[in-house]
Amino acid sequence: MEATASSGRAKAGSSTADDADAGTGGIPLSSAVRTLGVDAPPPQVALSILLVVMTGFGIVGFLNILEARPGPFTLAAAGAGFLGIFTLQLIHSAHRTRALRLRWGRWTLALQALLTYLPLFAFGFVWGGMAGFLGASVLLVLPSRLAWPLFGAVGVIACVTGPMLDRDIVTSVYIGVSTILTGLIVYGLSRLANLVIEVQEAQQALARLAVSQERLRFARDLHDLLGYSLSAITLKSELARRLVHCEADRALEELENILEISRQALSDVRTVARGYRDMSLATEAVSARAVLEAGGIQATVEIRGKLPEGETSTIMATVLREAVTNLLRHSKAEHCRIESWTTATGRLVLTIANDGVEREQLADPARSPSGRDGSGLHNLQFRLAAIGGRLSSHVDDKGWFVLTAEAPISVEHGDAA
Repeated sequence: MEATASSGRAKAGSSTADDADAGTGGIPLSSAVRTLGVDAPPPQVALSILLVVMTGFGIVGFLNILEARPGPFTLAAAGAGFLGIFTLQLIHSAHRTRALRLRWGRWTLALQALLTYLPLFAFGFVWGGMAGFLGASVLLVLPSRLAWPLFGAVGVIACVTGPMLDRDIVTSVYIGVSTILTGLIVYGLSRLANLVIEVQEAQQALARLAVSQERLRFARDLHDLLGYSLSAITLKSELARRLVHCEADRALEELENILEISRQALSDVRTVARGYRDMSLATEAVSARAVLEAGGIQATVEIRGKLPEGETSTIMATVLREAVTNLLRHSKAEHCRIESWTTATGRLVLTIANDGVEREQLADPARSPSGRDGSGLHNLQFRLAAIGGRLSSHVDDKGWFVLTAEAPISVEHGDAA
């Protein structure tokens, strides 16, 4: 009853499907998602703060106009100017208007500059505070190499405006400093609001990626685990049907093996759902020989050296399981040879060879048993590459198809696939 050795294939242990870590520098996606959003304020809060500050600066500027006791027409013109500057500043600051800024940003910036400086001739020095918004817009719209010199120019112009409007040096310096501070505050809050939104978008993208990777892991593990088990069940069922009339005792034994494999398949499905799976290459080799012999294939197994435990053993056991599954499904082999050994450089090598290569496959290697599998060997290549291993296949001089897997014996935790 060698086939029952497969009952030890799945145990709770370290996960072998942390593929979601790819692209995040070895940090699990779930941790990356939590890290991105742990201290970031909601986008609505950041936007509200920006709007409150901009509105406050606008109100202060409008109160300065009211202090001069303008006429109704002047007051209406000032209100329209404030509204125009406020609207343009929202266009330059808001995250949703990125496309508009990229296309028309320089034109809207020029319009804001006109609304900032032309009213100086009508309202005088009290309108000079609007230059702070222009400075912020310059930093938000233009490239850095051009924005910062122009921002400095806006501050200098604010200082120069004082003497032009018969103001003393202290007042001129005050309006210059006020303009620079207003520009930096509005620019900083605008960038903060945009960054908060970008962090939220990145968090959502990582969450979607984590879901996608988990689905991929689940599908890959189901393919690797159940493909083998179902193939073994099919073979043993056919054998039991042939034996039931002539060798009832052996047929009963095969049925017991089928029951055991079915139970293990159910356990494998539950293990995959939990995300934890640990397999032994030595145990899988014994099970593979039993399954191959049940299918009428003469199998020899040779394991040289001490086999490692953990990640490498699990992935190599998965390679062996997938190779045997493909052999049973797609090949007409009569003999199979399974060998494993460790090299002096600290690597584990596994080869699975069979004589089931057909004549047309010899002429066209793409039609080899590996080429017929839709995703199994591709999945294995992905996993081996993730731990520094590789998977290759060729047809040797004897016409045997040889699949070779190689991986480091010890795998660092951050390198696990």
